Amino acid sequence: MAAADGGGPGGASVGTKEDGGGVGHRTVYLFDRREKESELGDRSLQVGERSDYAGFRASVCQTLGISPEENFVITTTSRKEITCDNFDETVKDGVTLYLLQSVNQLLLTATKERIDFLPHYDTLVKSGMYEYYASEGQNPLPFALAELIDNSLSATSRNIGVRRIQIKLLFDETQGKPAVAVIDNGRGMTSKQLNNWAVYRLSKFTRQGDFESDHSGYVRPVPVPRSLNSDISYFGVGGKQAVFFVGQSARMISKPADSQDVHELVLSKEDFEKKEKNKEAIYSGYIRNRKPSDSVHITNDDERFLHNLIIEEKEKDSFTAVVITGVQPEHIQYLKNYFHLWTRQLAHIYHYYIHGPKGNEIRTSKEVEPFNNIDIEISMFEKGKVPKIVNLREIQDDMQTLYVNTAADSFEFKAHVEGDGVVEGIIRYHPFLYDRETYPDDPCFPSKLKDEDDDDDCFILEKAARGKRPIFECFWNGRLIPYTSVEDFDWCTPPKKRGLAPIECYNRISGALFTNDKFQVSTNKLTFMDLELKLKDKNTLFTRILNGQEQRMKIDREFALWLKDCHEKYDKQIKFTLFKGIITRPDLPSKKQGPWATYAAIEWDGKIYKAGQLVKTIKTLPLFYGSIVRFFLYGDHDGEVYATGGEVQIAVEPQALYDEVRTVPIAKLDRTVAEKAVKKYVEDEMARLPDRLSVTWPEGDELLPNEIRPAGTPIGALRIEILNKKGEAMQKLPGTSHGGSKKLLVELKVILHSSSGNKEIISHISQHGGKWPYWFKKMENFQKLGNYTLKLQVVLNESNADTYAGRPLPSKAIKFSVKEGKPEKFSCVLLDHHCRVGVPFNIPLEFQDEFGHTSQLVTDIQPVLEASGLSLHYEEITKGPNCVIRGVTAKGPVNSCQGKNYNLKVTLPGLKEDSQILKMKLLPGQPRRLKVKPDSEILVIENGTAFPFQVEVLDESDNITAQPKLIVHCKFSGAPNLPVYVVDCSSSGTSILTGSAIQVQNIKKDQMLKARIEIPSCKDVAPVEKTIKLLPSSHVARLQIFSVEGQKAIQIKHQDEVNWIAGDIMRNLIFQMYDEGEREINITSALAEKIKVNWTPEINKEHLLQGLLPDVQVPTSVKDMRYCQVSFQDDHVSLESAFTVRPLPDEPKHLKCEMKGGKTVQIGQELQGEVVIIITDQYGNQIQAFSPSSLSSLSIAGVGLDSSNLKTTFQENTQSISVRGIKFIPGPPGNKDLCFTWHEFSDFIRVQLISGPPAKLLLIDWPELKECIPVINGRDLQNPIIVQLCDQWDNPAPVQHVKISLTKASNLKLTPSNQQHKTDEKGRANLGVFSVFAPRGEHTLQVKAIYNKSIIEGPVIKLMILPDPEKPVRLNVKYDKDASFLAGGLFTDFMISVISEDDSIIKNINPARISMKMWKLSTSGNRPPANAETFSCNKIKDNDKEDGCFYFRL
Repeated sequence: MAAADGGGPGGASVGTKEDGGGVGHRTVYLFDRREKESELGDRSLQVGERSDYAGFRASVCQTLGISPEENFVITTTSRKEITCDNFDETVKDGVTLYLLQSVNQLLLTATKERIDFLPHYDTLVKSGMYEYYASEGQNPLPFALAELIDNSLSATSRNIGVRRIQIKLLFDETQGKPAVAVIDNGRGMTSKQLNNWAVYRLSKFTRQGDFESDHSGYVRPVPVPRSLNSDISYFGVGGKQAVFFVGQSARMISKPADSQDVHELVLSKEDFEKKEKNKEAIYSGYIRNRKPSDSVHITNDDERFLHNLIIEEKEKDSFTAVVITGVQPEHIQYLKNYFHLWTRQLAHIYHYYIHGPKGNEIRTSKEVEPFNNIDIEISMFEKGKVPKIVNLREIQDDMQTLYVNTAADSFEFKAHVEGDGVVEGIIRYHPFLYDRETYPDDPCFPSKLKDEDDDDDCFILEKAARGKRPIFECFWNGRLIPYTSVEDFDWCTPPKKRGLAPIECYNRISGALFTNDKFQVSTNKLTFMDLELKLKDKNTLFTRILNGQEQRMKIDREFALWLKDCHEKYDKQIKFTLFKGIITRPDLPSKKQGPWATYAAIEWDGKIYKAGQLVKTIKTLPLFYGSIVRFFLYGDHDGEVYATGGEVQIAVEPQALYDEVRTVPIAKLDRTVAEKAVKKYVEDEMARLPDRLSVTWPEGDELLPNEIRPAGTPIGALRIEILNKKGEAMQKLPGTSHGGSKKLLVELKVILHSSSGNKEIISHISQHGGKWPYWFKKMENFQKLGNYTLKLQVVLNESNADTYAGRPLPSKAIKFSVKEGKPEKFSCVLLDHHCRVGVPFNIPLEFQDEFGHTSQLVTDIQPVLEASGLSLHYEEITKGPNCVIRGVTAKGPVNSCQGKNYNLKVTLPGLKEDSQILKMKLLPGQPRRLKVKPDSEILVIENGTAFPFQVEVLDESDNITAQPKLIVHCKFSGAPNLPVYVVDCSSSGTSILTGSAIQVQNIKKDQMLKARIEIPSCKDVAPVEKTIKLLPSSHVARLQIFSVEGQKAIQIKHQDEVNWIAGDIMRNLIFQMYDEGEREINITSALAEKIKVNWTPEINKEHLLQGLLPDVQVPTSVKDMRYCQVSFQDDHVSLESAFTVRPLPDEPKHLKCEMKGGKTVQIGQELQGEVVIIITDQYGNQIQAFSPSSLSSLSIAGVGLDSSNLKTTFQENTQSISVRGIKFIPGPPGNKDLCFTWHEFSDFIRVQLISGPPAKLLLIDWPELKECIPVINGRDLQNPIIVQLCDQWDNPAPVQHVKISLTKASNLKLTPSNQQHKTDEKGRANLGVFSVFAPRGEHTLQVKAIYNKSIIEGPVIKLMILPDPEKPVRLNVKYDKDASFLAGGLFTDFMISVISEDDSIIKNINPARISMKMWKLSTSGNRPPANAETFSCNKIKDNDKEDGCFYFRL
C-alpha cells in the first residue's frame, strides 16, 4: 500500500499498489490512541477491494511511521480486534477504527465516529402501518381507501361532467395475484407532478423550488355550504401511507388532458430492499413515459390484469389510476367478508359529497346540481363469482342517512372562532315513538349499555337514546374525520336543574359540525388537532341559523325552546295498557266529560306505573302522596294506545287519615322519586294513629309477662297510656275529616285458663278524665293455682269497637301463673364423681317446701361451695322444677394425671337446713396454656438446620395435663415451603417438638421468621409465637460458570446456548460458588470432590481447587449440539448449571460432491441423477459459500466426459450447486472419475459407465465364422454355444432374462433339443454343447434374441457334417461262396469286417462284441431261435494280414 493525499485532518489515505485506488475501495478512519501525546485527529486510509489484514497492517505502520515489529492492536469502536479471520466482514466502508496497545486499553483522548442516518425506506413502506392504527374498535382499512378517494375528489374537482371514481378489488386468481385499483377521470398528472407525488410529505403548500409543479401555485377555494370544496388532498403523505398500508407495491398511471403520453411510476418494497442490498440510492427511480394502451412492459403473470386496465386508456382523455399489489392477506379477507360494512363506512365519510349539503333526504326529491355528478363505484371480482358492484349513492344505511331520515326537526347554528375558522353545525331531534327510541344505533358504537347498577330508586340517564355517544360528528372540508367527535357544548348539555324539556330529550339529539381547512387535522385525516379546543374557547360566538339567516339571540334559550317544542310535537312516549273501558266524568265541564278511556297501567320512559302503586306529585299545590286508582285518556280508544299525555286518578294516602281522591295530569307524576320514599311518607302519616299501650305500676307489685307468682301474691295498681308510633300519648282519634273526634277507652279483663275452659274472673273499663289518666286499682287474693291472662284493650266510646278503619286498636296481654310456696330444705347428689380442673359440672338440687311437697326455687339465692385447697366458682343456680347449680368449676393443684380426692360442702343460705357434703375426685383440667422452652422470644438458627422446642401442655392451674389427640403443631411463616413440626403429647402432656430442617430459598441476608406453636384440636389454648432469626447458610447455594476471554470473564447462564467453532476446544472455563449470603466460597478439597461435569470423567482436582473447569471438546458436526452440565451435590443442596455448545462451521476446507439418483450411466445416455456440490469445513459441515456468480468458477473434468449438455445451477435454498447432464463419449465401460474444481477446492466422484442397451449377439470362444466348422455326424460340437448380448459398440450388455433361440433347417437335428435359454446377470446365455445329426454336407445355425419385443439377430454358424468313422453301419462278410459243405466236414472260414459311415473298416472293435449264430432253417423265419448255437470269433493268426478283420473257423 502507498500513501496518497486526502483523508481526515492531519491524515493520509492509503491504497494498495495493486488496486490503484479505483472503484471498490473502502475508506476507513483511524485514530491513534496508543499514547496520550498521539495526534487528536483521525487518519483516513483507502483499503483496496482485495486487500487482506497483513497488507492493511503494513499500510497502517507506513502511514503512522510505526515499526512493523511494534506490538499494537487495531479494534473497532466496540473494541472488537481486527484479525485475519474477521478483516473482510469488519472493515467496511466508512468504519472508524482505533490503534491501541491492547483491546482493553482506556481511551486516552476522545474520538469522533462518522455515522449516516438517512431515513430507512421503512419510513415510506411502513408509514401506513404507523399512521392507520385501529381505534374506536374499528378496522382502519376503509380510512386508508378514503385517502385515495380524497386524491380522486381533488383530481376531479374541475370536471364539467360526471366525476367518476372507481375502486376495483381484483381478487380473480386467473388474472393474477390480488390487487386494488383506484381509478378516476380527473385532470391527471404530468411526469413532474408524478415526481412530486412520490416525494414523502411534500404538501401542496411546499411544492416549489426543486419541487415546483407544472401548474400554478395553490389557491384556496371560495367558501361553499358545508365547505364541500373537494380540497381534501392536502399533505403529501396520505396516498403513500395508504398504498403501503394496503399492500407492498404501488403503480401510478396517469395521463393529463393536454398530453399524448401516459406516465407510469412504480414504488415497491421489493425494489427498495434490492437497492439497499446493492448500495444504490434508495429514493430514486424512473418514470416510464409511453403511449396509451401500450402494455408490452407488463411481462409478469402476477400482474396480467393490468393488460385490461391499460387497454381501457384509449377511451379516456385524462385519468389517474393507482394500482396496489402485494395486498396484505388480512386486508383481502376483511374486504371480502365485510364488503357491506366498509362500503357503508365510505358512504358515511363522503355522505355530503355524494348527496349534497342537506344530506340523503329520502323523503324529498333530489337536487340536480352540483353534487349528484360525483359517482363513486366499488366493484369486487372473484373467481367463479358474479362481481359485486355498489355505488355509494345507493347505500341507504350509512349513519348520516339514518340520522337525516330519523330526525323530526333540526336546529342549525354557526360558530365563529378567532381567525378565519368557521364551523357550521346542525342538531337533529329523534323523537320517542310509541315503544322505542328512534335514535339510530351505530354498530361501531352501540348504545345498548349494560345496566350494571339497575336501581329503581334513581333515574338512569345512560339508558337514554344516544347512550354514551357524543352528540357531534365532525367533517373537515365536507369529509368525515372519523376519530374526532365533540361531546356537547354548554348550551346543549342537560341542565343541572329541571328545564323546559324533560332531561331525556337531551339524549335524543344528534349533530354534525362542518369546518373549513382553518382547523388542523392529522396527516391521515383521522383526528382534528385543535377543533374542540377552539370551539370551547370563551371567545367563540354561537349564533342560530333560521331560514338561512343568523339570529343574534341567546343560543341556549333558543335551543331549550326548540327542544321543548320538539318534545311536545313529536314524542309519543306514554303507552296506556290494561284497558278497562269507556266512562263519562260528570265532575268536569260538559264539553270535556267524555268519552274517557280508562286504563290500569301505563309504560312511560321504560318504567311501568299501575293501579295500587304509590306515587308523588310535582307542580301541584299542595304536593300530595297517594296510590294510583286508574288512568284517563281522552277519546274513544279501545285497547293499548300511545299518547304524549293523559290524567291519573290518585287516592291520597294514608286513606285512614285522608278519605280523598284527586285527578292530575300524568306529567305531574314525580318520576324521580322512589316508591319506597312515598311508602315511608305514608307510614309516617300512619304513625299518628293509635299504635300501642304503655303500662306502668305506680304502687309496685308489677305483673311481668309469663311471671310465676306464689299463691296469694297481689297485682299492683295499673296506670295506662295510649301511644301512637311517634310515642305521643292520645285520648281520641286524630284527623279532621271524621266529623268530630272519637274518644278512646281502656278495658281490663283477667281470665283463668283450666282444662274445663276459660273463665273471666275480673272485668273493668276506664276512661280518661282529662286530669287523671287511665287507672285500675290493686287486685289481691290470687290463691288458686293455674294459668292466667290479664288483657288490656283500647275500645271506642259508645260502640266499644276494638277496630278502626279495618285496623285493630292497640291491646296488651300479660300471661302469668300461680304456683306453690317457697322451699325450706334441699338435697343434692353429684352425677359424676370424677371432675376436671376448670371443667364446669352441675350439682342438681331438689327442694321441698315446709310441708315436704316438691317445691321450686323462686327467690334469688347464693350457694356457698367449699373444699380444702380448692378455688370453687359457679355460673348460676337455675330456678324452676329442675334446679341445678350450673357451671361449677374447681381450680387447684393435683398430684398427677391420676388426680386427687376432695370433700365438697354445699351451703344454701336462707333455708332451714342449708348444707350438704359431697365426695369428688379432681383430675387435671382442659389444656389452657402452652409452655415452650427456650423462653427467649428471638431464637437464632442457621438456614438449613432444625430447631428443637420443649413443650408442656398446662391446664388453667398450671397442672401438666393430657388427653387424647393432643397434637402440638409448630408452623413457620415468613417464607414459602417451610416445614411443620408435629409432636403427640396425648399420653404425658409434654415432649420435644422438632422436625426437618428449615430451608429458605434465595436468602441473601438475615431473615426473620415466625414460629407459631399451637394445638389445632384445642382452639382455647393460645398459640405461642417465637421469632426466628434465620441466618444465611454458609453452605454452597449458587454455582456460576464463566468463560474467560483475555482479561474479561463472561458469565454463561444456566441453559445458555454458546456458539463455538466446530472441532475447537473451549478453554478457560471457570466456576465460582456462593453461599446464601452471596459470599464467595473458597473451594476446598472436600468441596471439589462433590463437583461433577458431564463432558469428561477425568477432572484435575488441582484445577478445580483453582476454580478451573476441564476444557470442552466442541463436536465436529454442526448437527451435534453438546449439552454440558456442571453439578454440585452435598447433604444440603443439589446444584447444577448447564449450557449447550452449538458448533459453528469452520473455515472452508473441502469441496464435497454427492451423487443424487444413482452412480451408473449408460454409454450414450445422460446420468439420471444430479451431482450436488457444497463447500464444507474440515469436518464436513456445510458452509454457505456459493452464490449465483460462483457457477462461472466451477470446472468439471474427466476422461471421456462429454461436456456439451452439462448444466450447472445454484440452489439458493440449500446453498449448493447442482450439476446435471453428465454424459460420456462412447468407449469401454468401467469406472470414470470426474474432478470438480472451484477455486482452490476440488473433489472427485466415480461414475460407473455401463454398456448401452442390447443391440447385438456375439458368440463367445467360437472359431471364425467365415469358414464352415467340420463336425462328425452324431458327434458333439467342439465348443459350447455361448452368446453375449452387446450394445452397438460391442460392449457386453449385462441384461438378464432375455430369451435366446436357435433357428435351423428341419433336416438338422440337435440334442438336447427344445430347451429354452435366457441370459444371466452378465447378459450371457450358455446353450451348451450340442450333438449334431444331419446328412453329410453344409448346414447353418443362427442364434436370435428377443429384447423389448424386437428380435436381435445373432451370427450364422456354418457346419460341415462329416460321416463318423467310428460308427458301425454294416458288416462285410467274406467266405468262399463256391465251397460246398459236407456233413461232418468243416465249414469254410468266415472273415468279418465292420464298416463305418465313411465305408472304412473299423479296426478297434473288441472281438468279444462279434458273434455268429447257426441254426437249422425252418419255417419260423430268419430270426434265430432261442436254441441257436453261438460261436465266438477265433484268434487272429500270423498270416491274417487284413487289419480290422475277424475270423470264424468252424
